[in-house]
Amino acid sequence: MAIPDYQSLMLPLLRLVANGGDYRLRDTIDALAQEFALTADERNEMLPSGTAPLFDNRVGWARTYLKQAGLLEAPKRGLFRITERGKAVLAKKPSRIDVKFLDQFEEFREFRSRRPDAAQDSPQPASAPIQSVLDTQTPEDRLAEAYRRIRQNLELDLLEQVKSSTPAFFERLVIDLLVAMGYGGSRQDAGRAIGKSGDGGIDGIIKEDKLGLDVIYIQAKRWEGTVGRPEIQKFAGALQGHRAAKGVFITTSGYSREALEYANLINTKIILIGGQELASLMIDHNVGVSTIGMYELKKIDTDYFEGE
Repeated sequence: MAIPDYQSLMLPLLRLVANGGDYRLRDTIDALAQEFALTADERNEMLPSGTAPLFDNRVGWARTYLKQAGLLEAPKRGLFRITERGKAVLAKKPSRIDVKFLDQFEEFREFRSRRPDAAQDSPQPASAPIQSVLDTQTPEDRLAEAYRRIRQNLELDLLEQVKSSTPAFFERLVIDLLVAMGYGGSRQDAGRAIGKSGDGGIDGIIKEDKLGLDVIYIQAKRWEGTVGRPEIQKFAGALQGHRAAKGVFITTSGYSREALEYANLINTKIILIGGQELASLMIDHNVGVSTIGMYELKKIDTDYFEGE
């Protein structure tokens, strides 16, 4: 199943600690993961920032909101438990606890009024569909969604820029990307290799590592239509002619299903990089892009307070 949003976790979390005992966040995370039957992949899914597992983060925010509403309290560092108010809420057997439900408590309304994005939590009739999405998102979710949108737009713009470049510039771009990824030894070595072979479907040869213990054969093509199986077969044949075990086919377009299946079936290792992945790799390795701003997300350093 999909990873539940933080509001969907509020009631299950409160029920989990209903016996009045003291709980660690980690224990409740594990218990809720079992309750929602999350898979290992879902448990391991990270925030886009890579700073924490997505599910763990959402359970943490559910706890924070319940605490701010007075339904949970922290008796000592690292522990929390249900309050009398929390027990009274459960006694009424609510079907769901969410931001709208918690808004009945003055402490929670004060908490929201102190938050910079508090206005986004308030019902806005004119934008109800947008509001319903915001209400299911933690602050990290909102940052992640904004990042995804910015990155998707950048990938599209970057790919259009690459497609409009000259063949010679595209070859240099491929060199820069492969070197940035750790291949090709020095840029000078890579520059001599790319574009020099021109032998039966091979555009160039590049070192796999700085020592040149192995080589990778390259096919780099600006392409408008879908690359089909014949092109990959031609490349594979060229590799076999050179007794080569590894090759990379890079294009600005995409690959047909038959081309992808063929590359997976043959013994020769051929990596197919399409336009979307090309743009993504360029962004990841800072090729053709520049940083315009950086935002640091910070959390409590629990080790710092251990000696308290």
